Amino acid sequence: MRPLSLIRSLKVINFRSEKVASCNARRSSHLSTAVPSSTPPFEKILIANRGEIACRVIKTCRRLGIRTVAIFSSIDGPESLHARLADEAYLIGTGPEASSSYLLAQHVINICKESGAQAIHPGYGFLSENANFVRQVDNNDIVFIGPPSSAITAMGSKSKSKEIMTKANVPCTPGFIDVDPASQEPDFLLQQAISQVGFPCLIKATMGGGGKGMRLVKNPSDFLDALHSCKRESFNAFGNETVILEKFIVNPRHVEVQVCCDTHGNAVYLHERDCSVQRRHQKVLEEAPAPELPDEVRRELGEVAVRAAKAVGYVNAGTVEFLMDENKDFYFCEMNTRLQVEHPVTEFITGVDLVEWQLRVAAGEELPIKDQSMIPCDGHAMECRVYAENPARNFLPAAGTLRHLKIPQSSGALGGGVRVDTGVVQGDKISVFYDPMISKLIVHAPTRDEAIHKLLLSLKSYQIVGTPTNLKFVEKVVDHPAFRKGGVNTGFLEEFADDVKVPDEAPLPSPIGLCLASLAVLLSMEGRIGAIEKNLHSPW
Repeated sequence: MRPLSLIRSLKVINFRSEKVASCNARRSSHLSTAVPSSTPPFEKILIANRGEIACRVIKTCRRLGIRTVAIFSSIDGPESLHARLADEAYLIGTGPEASSSYLLAQHVINICKESGAQAIHPGYGFLSENANFVRQVDNNDIVFIGPPSSAITAMGSKSKSKEIMTKANVPCTPGFIDVDPASQEPDFLLQQAISQVGFPCLIKATMGGGGKGMRLVKNPSDFLDALHSCKRESFNAFGNETVILEKFIVNPRHVEVQVCCDTHGNAVYLHERDCSVQRRHQKVLEEAPAPELPDEVRRELGEVAVRAAKAVGYVNAGTVEFLMDENKDFYFCEMNTRLQVEHPVTEFITGVDLVEWQLRVAAGEELPIKDQSMIPCDGHAMECRVYAENPARNFLPAAGTLRHLKIPQSSGALGGGVRVDTGVVQGDKISVFYDPMISKLIVHAPTRDEAIHKLLLSLKSYQIVGTPTNLKFVEKVVDHPAFRKGGVNTGFLEEFADDVKVPDEAPLPSPIGLCLASLAVLLSMEGRIGAIEKNLHSPW
């Protein structure tokens, strides 16, 4: 491991002024806890992540009086927002890629021990659902702020998790889940698809996630080609080519339930979220509670989710995901054994700080609210993810410097109930090495219609210069009549693709402009032009 690069100093402490404070003060009022704070659950924790989620965890720790340790890669640097907000920050690894920085499990543990941190919060992504990492943390007498490794392992395999869920009387999609090598032969799987599953069917990698290792097959003649493609992608992404088969649910909704369990046997659900607006299996919009659901279905969803969590001995915050058909019947999809990107919508409708609950449960405390009937559900919340990408060019990820950044204000015409979770400020660069998310924009209002109105106003007031974004695309989605009605399915963006299409507004450069740009590049390469030294006495 490289020498630790401790950057926290008086200068950094005082740096939390205009840029840093402005992007965090507006979200502080939306994070509360259901019970009065008592003794901080830890004195110091390390956050094994970066960007928005690291800043989010730091926010709660500051309120609770917990000191924080950040890590930063060589490309993020000590001036990245999460590093500046933390009480201490350390360089990790030698390169910008995640594999040579944030994924270095032993380096994370070494920094944790040297800094004196008592626990590690993994955020989401990176090491958050790595069972081997959790075991390493446990073996070093460090507290992992998340579920036990056994639960991560059980829910990390689609075949194993479905077997456990079936035994726990959790409804699962009909399919074929035998992962014995003999059952993975292509011709045998084809026969199972025909005789047991039916078409259309889904081929899913057992260790897959995020839409990788998944293929929809509409007829038997396409099955073998899709199977080979799925296995190849799964092996490249996860080092495992084992697959399961599932009956494809036509026009499903994606509804998930937030659960939280402690080590004392208490477990509650914090209502459901609808995440049906998706592009290539990636969530675009999330809302809570899910629209157009009868109360009895909501209650059954929550009770089944808690039953699923208990079946694997789950502890801490987690999310149980379901697919729901047109008859409101729902089927277990998977469990995310970490804090979700979309957790703020749940925080808005419940008034609960989920990060605080994570910290207190990890410290061995009971859930702050153990009585399910006491979990609030107030109003309606929506979240969209603001990305540096070009919707007009097939959502091509973008990189660049945020030359101007003005986030929606939770005041004035918007009123309260606007929250922006971000890990960047004006002047920061969006790197090609990580997810190009700029921020999460979350709104809350008494009704769904009012939440839609507030989200549209917020999107229109959001100003970003320096990189293309998906703001106009999300605006079109939110304002679409089908979305306004509520209850859309996962095929929404495909069905209404033309309605939400964003034209390419980038004008084509003139021939003279292209010539001048080419000349500038050539002169720069020859060293004949470069940076102009600033004249402090110049009026320009």
